[in-house]
Amino acid sequence: MEHREKCAAPGSLCQTDEAFMRRAVELAERGCGRVSPNPLVGAVIVKEGRVIGEGWHAGYGELHAERAALRSCREPAAGAALYVTLEPCCHTGRQPPCTEAILEAGIARVVVGAGDPNPLVAGKGIRMLREHGLEVTEGVLREACEAQNRVFFHYIRTGLPYVVLKYAMTMDGKIATAAGASKWITGEEARRRVHEDRGRYTAVMAGSGTVKADDPQLTCRIPGGRNPIRILCDSRLTIPKDAKAVATAGDVRTILATCCRDPERLQPYRAAGCEILTLPERDGHLDLCGLMQRLGGMGIDSILAEGGGTLNGSLLKSGMVNWIQAYIAPKIFGGKAAPSPVGGGGAQAVEDAAALSLAFVTRLGDDLLVESEVKRCLQGS
Repeated sequence: MEHREKCAAPGSLCQTDEAFMRRAVELAERGCGRVSPNPLVGAVIVKEGRVIGEGWHAGYGELHAERAALRSCREPAAGAALYVTLEPCCHTGRQPPCTEAILEAGIARVVVGAGDPNPLVAGKGIRMLREHGLEVTEGVLREACEAQNRVFFHYIRTGLPYVVLKYAMTMDGKIATAAGASKWITGEEARRRVHEDRGRYTAVMAGSGTVKADDPQLTCRIPGGRNPIRILCDSRLTIPKDAKAVATAGDVRTILATCCRDPERLQPYRAAGCEILTLPERDGHLDLCGLMQRLGGMGIDSILAEGGGTLNGSLLKSGMVNWIQAYIAPKIFGGKAAPSPVGGGGAQAVEDAAALSLAFVTRLGDDLLVESEVKRCLQGS
């Protein structure tokens, strides 16, 4: 922010920096749903005011953005400036260090959007470049670059999945009619966005109530999209064995989390292809905190939770929710018995409410998508 304030004059170098970094952010988005658990990164190489190379991290294990951009260069990159959304790595993983490639190419200046919180990097990449005489500018479009990698930042710092709680409701806050009808609350544009997000996040989660009521496939039905890992939370093991998400477990990776430890009851689900995670009970339900720790240890860095009121209430109370997506349709269901998005005991006092910070409001056809960051979990019974 300080850098932008100092360079606010029209035609200034700062404005040019921001324009090239904005392009790098756009490029980084092309890796959505394919780089996990790595970060989204985009890079642009500029020489004498001309873009001579662009790249992005296209998939886990593939070239990092900096090396992809260097490979795409139409002319030698010596003396050029490199714009990259995340601090270049300086360690060897599935790919060699990007700092090494930058130095070998003769890049003269590196402009970085955000620092990398990974302890293997965490400032070391920038320091190495400076020690070799390169000019390094930090923090250009930092907020946008950090927001783009909120999943990576959360996972690398906590080891826990970043949880997005999604639900669709009417203007009067109902997720189904009193008779249980819920298809469809929102229109086609909103439903397409949900499928796009299933392709963006590593896993999708649903509870036994949702599976029994709606029998969802929980797949990404967009051409070329990637199916998420399916996580089914079923404390008592009551999901029907012929439910779509169980019957297709051999085709789409499916994890069944339960408190049941009876081998005979579990066997049909295993036979269908489900991976079984057994966890202890907590407050009458599956221990969601323990589940998130297990899932994080399995490399699952993000989850789109598409449960009903029971699972949503438990997730919010557990403190495991990071982001809320509320799709709001211009409809009124009415009815005292019609279910709302968040069940459980709920808050007993106003100060016990989950605290949110409004981030985005997007119109999708006739519907609205309201997104918020969770600042404080739900208190109450």
